[in-house]
Amino acid sequence: MSKDFVMNTYGRYDVVFEKGLGTKIYDINGKEYIDFVSGVAVNCLGHSHPAIVNALYEQSKKLIHISNYYWNTEHTLLAEKLIHHSDHSKVFFCNSGTEAVEGSLKLARKYGKQKADNKNVILYMNNSFHGRSMGALSVTGQPKYQQDFMPLIGGVKQIEFNNIEDLINNFDESVCGIIIEPIQGEGGIHVADLDFLQTARNLCNQYDAVLIFDEIQCGIGRLGNLFAYKEFGVIPDVIAMAKGLGGGFPIGAFLCNERTSIGLGQGDHGSTYGGNPLGSAVSLAVLKELIDGGIIDTVDQKSNYMKEQLYKLKEQYGMIEEIRGMGLLLGIVVEDAKSFVNACFDMGLLVVTAGPNVVRLLPPLNVSNADIDQALKIFEEVMKLSKSEFS
Repeated sequence: MSKDFVMNTYGRYDVVFEKGLGTKIYDINGKEYIDFVSGVAVNCLGHSHPAIVNALYEQSKKLIHISNYYWNTEHTLLAEKLIHHSDHSKVFFCNSGTEAVEGSLKLARKYGKQKADNKNVILYMNNSFHGRSMGALSVTGQPKYQQDFMPLIGGVKQIEFNNIEDLINNFDESVCGIIIEPIQGEGGIHVADLDFLQTARNLCNQYDAVLIFDEIQCGIGRLGNLFAYKEFGVIPDVIAMAKGLGGGFPIGAFLCNERTSIGLGQGDHGSTYGGNPLGSAVSLAVLKELIDGGIIDTVDQKSNYMKEQLYKLKEQYGMIEEIRGMGLLLGIVVEDAKSFVNACFDMGLLVVTAGPNVVRLLPPLNVSNADIDQALKIFEEVMKLSKSEFS
C-alpha cells in the first residue's frame, strides 16, 4: 500500500484515481465521480484537456528544462501574455503558490529596506492561508497551521480581515508590505470588502509600502476575469498566482509593477525550475484557452446559474445557511461540512471543505450547465437522505 511508503501528511480518502476527462474522474474500479474540487482550483480546464495534452507532448519533444542562466521562447511568450493582460510590468516564475508568496514577501522586505532600515513589517489577515513554507506560514492567520512550527519569522503582524479601523491603526512607516486574499479560500470563502481593499491601497500609497494580493486560488479566471483584482477595481503592486496557471501542471508566478520591481535584483531570488520551457508552454496553452477561447467570458453565467440552483435548494431543504463567494469559487455554509462532503463522495461527487462548516465548490471553468445540474442533484440527494444530520 502507498501509505507504507508515503508520509502521513494528508487525510486521504480510501480511493485510487486512474484517469479523468473533463469534469469526470474514474477510480481503479471504474467508478465515475464528478470533480468539483479540480485539484483545489488547479484543473481549470478539467481533466485531460486536449490543449494541455498537446502542449505537453509537443514541447517535450523540443525542450523540457534549461537553467535560468539562459532565455527560452516559451518563458518569454508566457511573460508577455501575463503582462499584456495585467496592469503590471515584470514577472517572476516559480513552481507553486507558496513559492509565489515567498518571493512576494522577499520583494516587500527588500523594497522596504531600500527605503529605511526599520521598514520591515508585513501585515497579514486573520483567517488567511498563504502556504506551508515558513515565510508563507508566518503570514497565515490560522493558529492550527502555525502552532507546531513556532517560532516563525518575525516582523509580521496580524490584522482583522475587513476591519478598516484595525488596518489603519496598525499601518505606519515601519510597514513594508501587506498581503491579502481578495477571497479567503481555505479560511471559509470570505470576500474582501471593496472599502477594505481600497483603504489598504491608499495606505500603501501613503506609506510607500507594497500591496500584495494572493490570487493563488481566486485568480486565473475563477472570478470571471484573468486576475481577481479586476473584479474589485483595486490594483495591487504584486500578485501571487499558481494553481490554475498551469491547469494541472506545476507552475507559479508573481507579477509586480514598475515601482516595486526594484525590490528584487540579480542574485536576490531564484528558482531552478521556474519558467522552464515545458511548464511555460503548458501555461501558455491554458491561457490561450481561457482568454482567446472565451472560457473566462462564460464564468459569470455559470456562476449565476449555479447560485440560482443553490438558492432553490436552500429554500427547499433549509440545510444551507448561507451561500458565499464569487464566480466559480463558491461556498455553502452547513452545520457539518465534513459529513456533507463525505456523503457527496459516497454518491460520486467530489467537493471539499473550507473550515468546519463550509463546503467549497471549485468546478473547472469550462463546466457545463448539465454538469452543474448533475452535481447539484447529488447535493439534493444528500439533503433528502440526511437532512436531520446536517440541519
